Amino acid sequence: MNAPATRREAIVRILRDMDVGRQSELVSLLRRQGFDATQSSVSRDLREIGVVKAGDRYLLPQYEDALTPSHFETVASFVKSYKPAGDHLTVVLTSAGSAQSVAIAMDKARWPEVTGTIAGDDTIFIATESAPAQRRLHSRLRNTFSL
Repeated sequence: MNAPATRREAIVRILRDMDVGRQSELVSLLRRQGFDATQSSVSRDLREIGVVKAGDRYLLPQYEDALTPSHFETVASFVKSYKPAGDHLTVVLTSAGSAQSVAIAMDKARWPEVTGTIAGDDTIFIATESAPAQRRLHSRLRNTFSL
């Protein structure tokens, strides 16, 4: 069984049934079910499904299309602070290893004031198209992450 769609369905079932914290563990579980999975195929699948890593485990997206503020409950504790860097750039600081998960949640929420995000290990750069858009973003960050 090698069809990506079938493998992704199996990943969703596995992540619903148990806590999985490493891609190697997921590869092993998929192989036991007859899938010819590799770390790179699982990595692509997780990205395609929209899975985020929260702490020591993978989490499925809570909503298929539109995300609500409650979606951020799984990553809210990772956001430590934010600060402006000029009129169009905001820097968000997260706990170590959490920036990617938080940025994915922001990207999926499709906040209108956000032009784009870049995430490292514990830092996210968020671009806005104007100073007013940046102020709206800061308000949203304060409300969403209780900053």
